Amino acid sequence: MAASTHTVTNQAPPLVSYDVFNADRALVEAVDRHLDPQLLDEAHGDLSALGVTSGSAQVQTWGALANENPPKLRTHDRYGNRVDEVEFHPSWHRLLGKGVSAGLTAAWSRTGGHVRRAAAFVVWTQVEAGNGCPLSMTHAAVPALRTDPALAAEWEPRLTSMVYDQDPRPAEQKAGVLFGMGMTEKQGGSDVRANTTTARALAEDGTYELTGHKWFCSAPMSDGFLVLAQAPGGLTCFLVPRVLADGTRNVFRIQRLKDKLGNRSNASAEVEFDGTWARRVGDEGRGVRTIIGMVAATRLDCVLGSAGLMRQAVSQAVHHSTYREAFGGRLIDKPLMRNVLADLALESEAATTLGLRLAAAYDDGSEQERAFLRIAVPAAKYWVTKRCTPVAVEALECLGGNGYVEESGMPRLLRESPLNSVWEGAGNIQALDVLRALQREPAALNAYLQEVGKARGADHRLDGAIKNLLTELADLDGIEGRARRLVERIAVVLQGSLLVRFAPPAVADAFCASRLGGDWGASFGTLPHTLDLGSVVERARPVS
Repeated sequence: MAASTHTVTNQAPPLVSYDVFNADRALVEAVDRHLDPQLLDEAHGDLSALGVTSGSAQVQTWGALANENPPKLRTHDRYGNRVDEVEFHPSWHRLLGKGVSAGLTAAWSRTGGHVRRAAAFVVWTQVEAGNGCPLSMTHAAVPALRTDPALAAEWEPRLTSMVYDQDPRPAEQKAGVLFGMGMTEKQGGSDVRANTTTARALAEDGTYELTGHKWFCSAPMSDGFLVLAQAPGGLTCFLVPRVLADGTRNVFRIQRLKDKLGNRSNASAEVEFDGTWARRVGDEGRGVRTIIGMVAATRLDCVLGSAGLMRQAVSQAVHHSTYREAFGGRLIDKPLMRNVLADLALESEAATTLGLRLAAAYDDGSEQERAFLRIAVPAAKYWVTKRCTPVAVEALECLGGNGYVEESGMPRLLRESPLNSVWEGAGNIQALDVLRALQREPAALNAYLQEVGKARGADHRLDGAIKNLLTELADLDGIEGRARRLVERIAVVLQGSLLVRFAPPAVADAFCASRLGGDWGASFGTLPHTLDLGSVVERARPVS
């Protein structure tokens, strides 16, 4: 009998039917570290339930289907009436509904909410990152609206609801709503003060009529949007409802959906305002200050989203290497592959540890922690989001040619990986923001130094890095040209400090030796061979 050519051997099984939360030791430990012990049982139950859901075959299929069937714009109905609706695949709505019901918009309404939500965001991102945008925008709208107590009282219970209602109805008729954001205009980009959208005051106090355009509008199917426009008193923040109180559609003309590199399941749009009704949020001329709380919260979500993408990439690489055999043994047992996997695992754990520390600072809310966030959030956003793409590339390579095939899921991770470094201000914007904090807010630098100083004396390489960083910080004149280097060091030193304090010795030692000690090459897999790399890889293995 002729031998069969279709017997499949030496292929890794799919990474499915596992608890994504409990399989992530670094994430579980961060939750345990930052949450009140009295909340842990409930939080673990919720996060494990979400982890099991995220790792299920059904939900992973939903993620693939949402990505493969991107949203479609429908500007008019069959009779020629303007409707400006975005139609999504049913899997998108299932994912978004699961995200809302898991509390990904409810952080502000419960104790320890930010740490619990941050962990859930890391887990849920690993299914399909596209639905993270409306979840993030809705969550982040709360601090902006709190500048107007009356608006916050009206909208916050809807924003923090755990009920997903996709029907376009007046907000007061809905148990839960989603929010989007529109700041960027084509002539200004990140320079939002160059916005040309105008706001004309109407007879009713606090109401305006907007005329203009937004080059990027996030989550255009949402129930409301925070936008910036030029009022008589200067650049101002406004709330634009999608449907007015009488049930009529507000003027919100979607010109087109962006054809993006990744994030395919999510809609990003260009929109036009032409007599669009809006309510002012905060005072005229204070638009940037009003909306900055939303920006900071979404920047943290960029960190968390990148941490989730990195974790999934590393999980897939370690899982594949555990089962794949080559050159007489398992890939994971080969010294060179083990070096690569350990290096990737370090990057992933450092991102997760930092992201959860920032979330804990939000929960704390003290003046000291707010000052710490002022530097730590933009520095983390700068560095962690930039590390995501090289991690995705190297993890894909661990799967060889299989990783380059769409069915592996790795190309989707790779296409998604640059997004968080672009959203909410690209790298230069983050670096300049850190410089402003250093130059204008001494309490922020003091809070940062106190945080990293908690690990002083525990590792000589970290001590040396802190000393060198202080030397750089001593001279801020003409620093803009070297701002990226400085902000990188701020982020990496902070990661090193956290890992030295909280991670297993093998992880902290490897991180400090490579990222702080200078014994590291230009690509992953160049860690010093004398380190305990096997322990680092085993810690990263997705087994719950």
